[in-house]
Amino acid sequence: MAGKDKKIKLTLVKSRYGRTPGHAECLFGLGLRRMHQTVEVIDTPQNRGMINKVSYMLQIEEQ
Repeated sequence: MAGKDKKIKLTLVKSRYGRTPGHAECLFGLGLRRMHQTVEVIDTPQNRGMINKVSYMLQIEEQ
């Protein structure tokens, strides 16, 4: 079943500085630490919730 996991590609396009602490924590939880850094995360309800919270700072590509 691990091969069937859908992934989402995220790129941080806006700075996390000056944001609310909860939004910065969501970025950290998704593995985003630097501007223009790209990570792939598994499409789970938990990750989707964090992505929705900070979507205005991300470029999102579904795979």
